Amino acid sequence: MVVRLRQGEGQSREFARFHRKLDELVADMKALRDGSLPEELAGVEPPTLDRWAPALGHKLYLVGLSTGHPKLVGENRLISTSELMLVSEDHTYARTLSRWYRLGREVSRTELDG
Repeated sequence: MVVRLRQGEGQSREFARFHRKLDELVADMKALRDGSLPEELAGVEPPTLDRWAPALGHKLYLVGLSTGHPKLVGENRLISTSELMLVSEDHTYARTLSRWYRLGREVSRTELDG
């Protein structure tokens, strides 16, 4: 993500929003480094992403069927996430720039090619 910088005046709301997201990501990374588990950081009910797959465009992100997303409301709603930052070794949690996701089933390559 690229944020345009202003010359000689305060930064934009977009700058402040991006800065907040990076602060939250860094805080989560520090907590992981210090021994916290993804499920602890994800909160009580993180959105679930089922039948997910990685995708590459201008960034690496996930696509899948979301349930419980705070902004993209619906059950099994097809979404693309913000930029993918972290994935647990067992593929049960992912951290994007915006939030944590609990991961359901990964779509197999044969299903995608099908």
